[in-house]
Amino acid sequence: MWRVRWKHGLIVGVVLAFGLVTPAGAQQPIKIGIAGPMAFVQGENHWAGAVLAQEEINRAGGINVGGTKRPIELVKVDTNEILSVPDAANAVERAIARDKVDFLIGGFRTEAVLAMQDVAMDAKKIFLGAGAAHDELGLRVKKDYNRYKYWFRVTPLKSSDLAKLLFAVFGSVSEQIKSALGVATPKVAIVAEKAVWVEALVKAAQANLPKMEMEVVGLWQPSPTATDVTAELTAIKRAGAHLVMTMISGPIGIVIGRQMVELRIPAIPFGINVEAQKDTFWDATDKKGNYVSTLNTYGDVEITPKTLPFMEAFRKRFGWTPTYNAGTYDVVHTLNEAIEKAGTPDPDKLVPVLEKTDRITTAGRLVFDEHHDSKFGPGYITGLGVQWQDGKLVTFWPNG
Repeated sequence: MWRVRWKHGLIVGVVLAFGLVTPAGAQQPIKIGIAGPMAFVQGENHWAGAVLAQEEINRAGGINVGGTKRPIELVKVDTNEILSVPDAANAVERAIARDKVDFLIGGFRTEAVLAMQDVAMDAKKIFLGAGAAHDELGLRVKKDYNRYKYWFRVTPLKSSDLAKLLFAVFGSVSEQIKSALGVATPKVAIVAEKAVWVEALVKAAQANLPKMEMEVVGLWQPSPTATDVTAELTAIKRAGAHLVMTMISGPIGIVIGRQMVELRIPAIPFGINVEAQKDTFWDATDKKGNYVSTLNTYGDVEITPKTLPFMEAFRKRFGWTPTYNAGTYDVVHTLNEAIEKAGTPDPDKLVPVLEKTDRITTAGRLVFDEHHDSKFGPGYITGLGVQWQDGKLVTFWPNG
């Protein structure tokens, strides 16, 4: 396992226009569809991570396919999946039928990715996930291998592994609350958006938090796109919660961060809040997001030797800190290596090569399990705990 090394300071870059870099020559490009909700931060990071990897590979001449260098061409596939599942499936169908993409990378909202996955499998297109967490996406590989073998999930961890990580970090936060407040059994409110990916997490929280000497005072499930959570937070305040366990991936994460301060909720929010992973969260909450904490993939810590160089290059290229969806960077490089090893982009020949993946990425050591999910735990991929402190996103777990 890698030793965590802290890096102080922030490298601020200049926002540059996205562009496709194609080296000179007439070799047929390998077309990769980057699928995500492009009007939202998740899709924005999907695209940016892929662009950074594409530029690096194309500068080196492209992907070496059996001795011939072929450039990468990215196709932006706006799935609109936060707002519409049918839009997502239709977008992937167009990317395959009209744009003739060779591969698909991305996806975010589980309900949509399940539909997108089926479209890709029908077309026998390798689809590498970089956003949706639900276990079912990988379980399908085990249940019907011949149909779903073209699916691989690089990021995030599957929901059941996210739960393990969430409880590990939440237990550490709880111990600090117990010590600071002199409370033997902290009260916890669970706030989980109405989405499929949270179902297993909610059940696990309700079952395990009492075993961790915490009292669950209630479950609140607003819409991922809700613009007001006054009713929910008022009820949480009345319940006397010391901690708010969040399971939030949509724009509601900003609303919760802001309104917890406006309504003077005397509790620490921690869990999953994708909006809190991005630099603009502080300003988006009107500078009221203090103490909001979340699991994260990236921070100014050396998870592997590739982490900090990636963070620096990403900030310099795009001007912001990547969210976990920018793991498309690792996905494109993983695909590049697999194609070069196989000597072909043929999906049936690539699947067994991808199954043997064992490489160091920006987030850890990537190895796929029998469900084509990235392995979780020490020596593989885990994650970080980060918190907003006076306008800065500070990594607090692991603590050295």
